[in-house]
Amino acid sequence: MSKKQISESIGTGRRKTAVAAVRLRKGSGKVDVNGRKLEEYFPLEEQRKDILSPFELLELSGNYDAIIRIKGGGISAQSTAVRLGISRALVKEDEDRRGRLKAEGFLTRDPRKKERKKYGQPGARKQFQFSKR
Repeated sequence: MSKKQISESIGTGRRKTAVAAVRLRKGSGKVDVNGRKLEEYFPLEEQRKDILSPFELLELSGNYDAIIRIKGGGISAQSTAVRLGISRALVKEDEDRRGRLKAEGFLTRDPRKKERKKYGQPGARKQFQFSKR
């Protein structure tokens, strides 16, 4: 028995504490996010547009099936992480795409994270109320 070889490219995207693992295969444009449809997992049109924007930019809409696994973070951070993962997977498949994706900012990881709480304070920057007398 010989297994049918499926070529797929893998990309990882991160934002804050969200981590997205993206697998792309040639297909009809079906997107599966944690076992659910894209519209079901990301209810806002803006987030879905953000996720699919690398395909739109490269005019590859409907050419790939995406299997996405996401952990951690909020819904907005997850959508940005998925966009980065898709972009990285597309570049891994064809290096000529790097220039256009990089110019649009899709290959840049957003390094901002939540600042940790400091001892002797109620938050990262906030301080307890000061009383002069």
